Amino acid sequence: MVTTRNTRGDVVRAAGRLFAARGYHGTSMRDLGKELGLLGSSLYSHVSSKQDLLVEVVEEGARLFEASAKQALETRGTAADRLDALISGHVDVVVENIDVARTFLNEARMLDDEHRSPIVAARDHYEEAFRSVIREGVADRSFDVGVDPKTASIFILSILNALERWYRPEGELDREALTTELSGFARAALT
Repeated sequence: MVTTRNTRGDVVRAAGRLFAARGYHGTSMRDLGKELGLLGSSLYSHVSSKQDLLVEVVEEGARLFEASAKQALETRGTAADRLDALISGHVDVVVENIDVARTFLNEARMLDDEHRSPIVAARDHYEEAFRSVIREGVADRSFDVGVDPKTASIFILSILNALERWYRPEGELDREALTTELSGFARAALT
């Protein structure tokens, strides 16, 4: 009989899959052990608690979204070009990391207070990237001068954050078509 050794990374990825599919409260350590083929005692050699696993998955989501925003903000061109890059980066994070993105977007509220605060700050910083690009577009008239950057960013991020609920790689829209559609909707709403 061949046995495989699970690494901590394997445990975190499995936790991300289960949290994404069942939710934090719907996932037990027993479920995780079963997913990995581990007994409970073996699982605890990799991690001290389910909360620690949630922290790791959510922090990874925050890092991915932050990195995509940083790269998008370096895009040359107009504010509209940077908004397209922000949208494209968000789509990429969700599509390439669906379990992490879904857990970040839906389960971060389950973090204890100590770990929730830095995640909320990271989320706020990410949202500010959208607001700042929209403010810039209003100022340079790429976008309608009557657009409220806060409301517009909430609108755009609400659409983008919903991707994890309905997007399927085998669906009608591939990633490029999806990004083009979403950017088109956002530009139309802002002009």
